[in-house]
Parts: sequence; structure tokens; C-alpha cells
Amino acid sequence: MRLFQKVAIVTGAARGLGAAVVGRFAREGASVVAADTDEAQGTERMSQLRSEGCEALFVRVDISSEDSVSNLMDAALARYGRIDVLYNNAGVLLDGRDLPAHELSLEVWDAVMNVNLRGPYLCAKHAIPQMLKQGGGSIVNVSSRTGLFGCAPKLTAYSASKAGLIGLTRVMAAAYARSNIRANAIIPGTMDTPMNRYLFAEGTAREKYRSAIPLGRLGTPGDIEGLAVFLASEESAYCTGGVYMCDGGVTAV
Repeated sequence: MRLFQKVAIVTGAARGLGAAVVGRFAREGASVVAADTDEAQGTERMSQLRSEGCEALFVRVDISSEDSVSNLMDAALARYGRIDVLYNNAGVLLDGRDLPAHELSLEVWDAVMNVNLRGPYLCAKHAIPQMLKQGGGSIVNVSSRTGLFGCAPKLTAYSASKAGLIGLTRVMAAAYARSNIRANAIIPGTMDTPMNRYLFAEGTAREKYRSAIPLGRLGTPGDIEGLAVFLASEESAYCTGGVYMCDGGVTAV
């Protein structure tokens, strides 16, 4: 088991990519702390994992709140005594309200930034002191190709937040490398998850997105698990500051 005796915190763990990753981390031997605002689904997911013999804890968290994030870290340390992996997956996409810059309200801008950029920063801020005490750790941030390219012109706040997350990843990688704390980012492609359901609402939309992917299919939550485990584990001990694609080849063409 590649994460045996490690403690991993996964945000946005109640559904979609986060649920897949927290499950895989648990099955790879990690004690997992699942963080989400959806208490019912998150609790159910962790109960499922415990029934499989995994060590799992759910904590209801609003990652945009520093007090809430601090409570998350305290809960993880109280239960498991260490934090080896921080997997910043939680994010919001406000379709229909996230608009081109001149139409975008400050309220929507702040709502997106508070979760997608402030949240990962707060989680890292409160996890890193424990990682420093332990002598190392791994931070994995889930970004988006919208943070690299202008491929979503109607998602101004989302795109900017994901670009900022890549910048945060790189500056943390440089700042903490000598302390054996690594920071990397994953770029998922067009994934068949609840967050992206709005993309496929029209009859031909799914086929349009599928046909644009060189590998010929939409991504699934399971597609990201292997890369997540690699970056969380010691197998990636010489990898920091990286941006890793899991997009079926979309950014290659």
C-alpha cells in the first residue's frame, strides 16, 4: 500500500473527484480526513470506507473560513497526530453568474475566489506548520486548464482563481522545498462529474466535448486517482512545483 501510515486530508471529498481520491487514498493505506460542506453525503461516504476496514473521519468544513479550517486541522491532529498529505480539491463553479469581466459582479468574484483560492491557501497555511514539525509532507492542488489558457471566456472568476492556484502551488514549492514539503498541481480535463453537468445539458453538447478529446472520451473520477496517489506518495519525492495534466490530451493539441 503506497500511503501506508500516512494521514491525508482531502477537501471537497463528498462527491466527484474528491470522493474518488479520498477512497483511493484510504485503500492505499492512508488514514483519511474528508472535508466538505455536505455533511450528509460526506458522513455516508466515510461510513462506507470504514465498513471496508479503512480508517476515515469526516469533518464539516467551510474552507473559506479560517476558523473552520483551523478546526479541521485540529480534528485531524486530535484523531491521528500528524498531517502528511493535503489534497486541495474543493472548488465552486457558478455557471450563469460567472461572466466576462465587465459583466461580473464583485459578489460572484468574491464567492469564487473565497473557495477556489482563499480556501487552498488557508488549508496550506494551517497544515504546513505540522508538516514542518514532522519533517515533510505533500500538498496537491487541483487546478484547471482554464488557469492556463483562455478557454473559458465566460468563466472569469473561475479561470482567474485556478490560475492563482497554480501560482500558489509554485511559490509554495519554492518556499518549502528545503523543508521537504512538496507542492504540485493537477489539471483535470473535461470530467464527467456533478460540477460539469451543466456543460452537457444540451443534447449534442456531450458529443462535442467528447470528440474534442484526443483519447476519445470524457474523464471519470477514477482517472485521477493514480496521479493523485503518485503525488501524495514517496514515489514523487523528487517532484515539486509541477503541473500535471490528466485531460485525455486536450492541452497537447
